[in-house]
Amino acid sequence: MWGQGQIMGVLRSLIFLLSFQLLHMAKGSMVWLNESGYEDLVVAINPSVPEDANIILNTMTMIKDASNYLFEATKHRFFFKSVKIILPKTWKKNSTYSRLKTESYNKADIIIADPYLKYGDDPYTLQYGGCAMKGRYIHFTPNFLLDSSLLKVYGDRGRVFVHEWAHLRWGVFDEYNYNAPFYVSENARVEATRCSAGVTGKPILQNCIGNQCATRECQYDGQLYEAGCVFVPDLNQNSKNSIMYMQYLPSVVEFCDKNTHNYEAPNMQNKMCNYKSTWEVIMESDDFRNSSVVTGLAPPFETTFQLLQTQDRAVSLVLDVSGSMLSYNRITNLRTAAEVFLIQIIEVGSRVGIVTFESTAYEKSPLIQITSIATRQRLVQNLPTTAGGGTNICAGIEKGLQIITTAIGTTYGSEIVLLTDGEDSSMSVCREKVRESGAIIHTIALGPLAARELEEFSNITGGLQLYAVDVDVPSKLVEAFSEITTGSGDISEQSIQLESKDQEVNSLGWINNSVTIDKTVGNDTFFVFSWSRTQPFFFVRDPKGKEYGSSDFTVDSSNLKTARLSINGTAEVGDWHYYIQNVDTIVQTLSVTVTSRAASSDVSPVILQAYMERTNTAPYPVVVYAEVSQNFLPVLGATVIATIEKDNAAAVTLPLFDSGTGADMTKNDGIYSGYFTSVSGDGRYSLKVSAQGRNQTVRLGRRQNRALYVPGYIENGKIQMNAPRPELADEEILANLESFSRTSTSSIKLDNTGSLLQGLPPCKITDLDAYIENETIVLTWTAPGGDLDSGKADHYIIKSGADLLSLRDEFDNATSVDSFHLIPQEAGSTETLKFKPENLIIENGTIIYIAMRAVDDTNLTSDTSNIAKATWFIPPKVSVPTDDEDNTSDGVGDGINITLIVAVVAGCVVLVCIIVSSTVCILQNQKKRRDPAIRM
Repeated sequence: MWGQGQIMGVLRSLIFLLSFQLLHMAKGSMVWLNESGYEDLVVAINPSVPEDANIILNTMTMIKDASNYLFEATKHRFFFKSVKIILPKTWKKNSTYSRLKTESYNKADIIIADPYLKYGDDPYTLQYGGCAMKGRYIHFTPNFLLDSSLLKVYGDRGRVFVHEWAHLRWGVFDEYNYNAPFYVSENARVEATRCSAGVTGKPILQNCIGNQCATRECQYDGQLYEAGCVFVPDLNQNSKNSIMYMQYLPSVVEFCDKNTHNYEAPNMQNKMCNYKSTWEVIMESDDFRNSSVVTGLAPPFETTFQLLQTQDRAVSLVLDVSGSMLSYNRITNLRTAAEVFLIQIIEVGSRVGIVTFESTAYEKSPLIQITSIATRQRLVQNLPTTAGGGTNICAGIEKGLQIITTAIGTTYGSEIVLLTDGEDSSMSVCREKVRESGAIIHTIALGPLAARELEEFSNITGGLQLYAVDVDVPSKLVEAFSEITTGSGDISEQSIQLESKDQEVNSLGWINNSVTIDKTVGNDTFFVFSWSRTQPFFFVRDPKGKEYGSSDFTVDSSNLKTARLSINGTAEVGDWHYYIQNVDTIVQTLSVTVTSRAASSDVSPVILQAYMERTNTAPYPVVVYAEVSQNFLPVLGATVIATIEKDNAAAVTLPLFDSGTGADMTKNDGIYSGYFTSVSGDGRYSLKVSAQGRNQTVRLGRRQNRALYVPGYIENGKIQMNAPRPELADEEILANLESFSRTSTSSIKLDNTGSLLQGLPPCKITDLDAYIENETIVLTWTAPGGDLDSGKADHYIIKSGADLLSLRDEFDNATSVDSFHLIPQEAGSTETLKFKPENLIIENGTIIYIAMRAVDDTNLTSDTSNIAKATWFIPPKVSVPTDDEDNTSDGVGDGINITLIVAVVAGCVVLVCIIVSSTVCILQNQKKRRDPAIRM
């Protein structure tokens, strides 16, 4: 029998797991596993893609083929059962297309969109988190789906789909490495970075002049192969693995498992998943635990498809006007924030209506289509100005659905923006109605007492979950409303938040600051100033020196604490300076909001998206992510700052980094990350991220986690090379961007935060590097903090060994490295340690592995770092023979036994010396008269 404490512990674990799953649902994906079949997979086509029926047909074929391949690859466990394809509203209407329900482009699992640059047909999956963490989406280009010539370099589309699906669904990583295509193995051989190591082939160098290309086998440069060398596989293999390496090969029908995994390969799978195989990670997933093997040689169901088409938005604002909204200036702030939404955020062509509720719900305005500033103003006049009564959230939702039905005849694909500050114990009454409505419900929780069940409505409908703390000015609510933009994928339609800040200012004090308007934005630009007491003195100066004073602003007669400036046409590019002085006799709070839209539909603007997420490994810390991108390419070099707030707690400011250390998984992928270590208990937390780019430092980067571009193959001994991978010149991809400013908002609801309040260990070191110099091992790494990536650790524990897996699995028993004298620096600093290993003579062929842990001042210890490898080889003085016997061993076509090479070379040198000596002697004795200058 279990005791009460054990039962409560299990319940707490179940509650945490449930909250963790809800967190993943909140990302947007609607896919669910129905026994062994994936249902409601969503594919969305970007509005910029020209209409082409072949995109639809080829997508269907790809996923059907993928279903069969996935079924075989997972040993008859998974397949794709139902798929929805979202077509843009720019494509022709068709009676066979259904209306969207809660699906949308920005929540799709697969996106079909043009690349930003000319050469960019590599499929990829956007992954934020670590091992076993779900990805965000898969990106295919129209050209990938239409151009059959690409099958030669990527392989069958269905196989590529399964490769990317494993990234997206199970959080595994690639088993190849463009930056390290070869490595030195434990048995002193040069091997291709691959899984399994049984895949055979040859290292080939291809030289091209114009369209003329010549190939030869690669030469050994003393450590690895010469630069530009690639591994070309044999087309016909015995190896069945691995899908995460080269699903292109006909024989490959499995993921690498524990028995076939190549733990030595320097790839992302080993780095991110602690040298586990991809199949081991998949087996640990919820999908695997909740499924079973299906009998039969093929999936039990053929994949079904439904075509949906995007329509203009239909939105109902459902606003709480209960008595508690009179507190903390809430009703005034609500009106201001809703006004910003109606004037600046909601897109032209959308339909919007207004409902208010307390104990009863009231229709304030039916749905009106946004066609002009006049229709926007007409809606603003119906916003609430007074509050009183109880709270009946279901009454508000039902009235909101009713006015939508009246306007468009259905609630499918519509949206409700539900804002409340109060509790309502009867919310469960309308849960099923909400689920069946086909409407998306975005929730805004205002203040500390908003209904705890509020997020459930967003979870079950795929809506946004937003939260605003109570302040005297409307800036927090404006930030929340500003996130509720179109989900159609048309970035040119969306309002973009450039600036949002609030500040307490003393009497006669100033806010002097600037916001950058870059060339990708500038249409529909607004400056909104708000104040808590008395109208301040203010003006705005554009980059050319033109000033806009208070007379250029509009102050609503029904809301005398907000002023709005609308910039005609396209705003000037550059830094716009704003100046606000508090002319009141006492301190007051002032706020600034700046929004704009794309300057042109031809150039995508820089976009900032903010997220908070709890990790899936103990102690389950919270990570803040900010993705900065321009049309799918990462933006590098930005300064990114997160501000996290909770009612009745001090705001926390947190810098985010794209360094590949600490909370950040991958360097230079445009995803800036940081651990949030100042959790102050259960409840809601709001997140605001500000990204600033200056034109001297910010630039675009290459998208990472790209599908493998197969260089060629060997068939019947003949090398068949594909066209070289199209690569952009660095000046094209790394060109500096202009300066920019962006702001984005998100929120998270945390439960069971006890483990976060009891102290956090240092974060895992992920960039440990080792090399040998003058018989000394040199280590470098980035310092972790005392609490994850904050502060500094107390000391390090460093271990070494001759076997990688033994060091991973038996770290405590490994040989210690003396690091007693090393005092850890602040998190983010570069650390260096030099040491001579004890009981080990560094000689030709030496390989040593090093790993480490960090310990804080309370003796909490980090996870073991990545395992670094230091090697020492004396390079040969001559070229390596390329005879097949010298290059092939144990069925691995690219292997080179370095020890054997050194011995062979040394022997050859001796033999040459003997021959030369003998020859010279003969020549000297017999032919002195003909060549008297010959000497030894």
